[in-house]
Amino acid sequence: MATVVELISYPVKGCAGVPATEAELTPAGLAHDRSFLVVGPGGVFRSQRTDPRLAVIRPAVEADGAQLTLHAPDCDPLHLDVDSGAGSAARSEVEMFGTPYRAVDQGDRVAGWLSEVLGAESRLVRVPPEHDRVTDGLTPGTSGFADSSAVHVLSLASFDDLNRRIAAAGRTPVTMDRFRPNLVVDGWEAPQTEDRVRRVTVGGGMLGFTKLAIRCAVTLVNQQTGGKAGPEPLRTLAAYRRVPEGGVAFGSKFAVVGTGKVTVGDAFEVTEWGTDGPETTRSPRSGPS
Repeated sequence: MATVVELISYPVKGCAGVPATEAELTPAGLAHDRSFLVVGPGGVFRSQRTDPRLAVIRPAVEADGAQLTLHAPDCDPLHLDVDSGAGSAARSEVEMFGTPYRAVDQGDRVAGWLSEVLGAESRLVRVPPEHDRVTDGLTPGTSGFADSSAVHVLSLASFDDLNRRIAAAGRTPVTMDRFRPNLVVDGWEAPQTEDRVRRVTVGGGMLGFTKLAIRCAVTLVNQQTGGKAGPEPLRTLAAYRRVPEGGVAFGSKFAVVGTGKVTVGDAFEVTEWGTDGPETTRSPRSGPS
């Protein structure tokens, strides 16, 4: 049986992941996952696609979400009391992939810190309490500021198979953090098994398949240095993981259909399987960031 071997959340979209041994699975994914967003002028979101240095910013958020700490090389840490947006706090207009959202600005102090680290005018915003985003795919759901669905699952079988292909071509294998998964699953022999999962129970929660994760230029970013380090893995993925709608698929996305606690070591129990060719819309921005 497959089991969860890694749990990673990304409190600030585009910034470094936070590994954990256990996490609450909320309707929007792992607790605090992508609940904060870095935006530039006009409220347009920043992503590693254009701002790869986001990768070196390492967030830490308290369990209750009331405090956030940001770390970056050669900078003093930034400790922030989070404005949750409760009550009558003002809302900011932000934009992600051309879609407008409302968010809670976190103030000038963290804006100055981010602007210095990224070398570009930036602000930090948070999902407001009334955030009611609906995500698409085979199973409807919600998420914070993730690209699309709430939870990204990748198996070690798929990852190891990719790196074998990269190494066979005489190139350097990549690290798991290039793909920014939320749940890493081990125990399946065949790669891409996650493509066929339709419903799964894990810990106290339940997930429903939405779509394949279409990979983008974020996978070309060295997550430790914040520098672009392509052409792998996209070069190798293009040889065997192209999808008809365009792009290359690797890993699968899920909506949360039942909340609960998830722990490393939990069984990843598939209760419904699909086919190798999922009958779902594959958005070109369905990969995590």
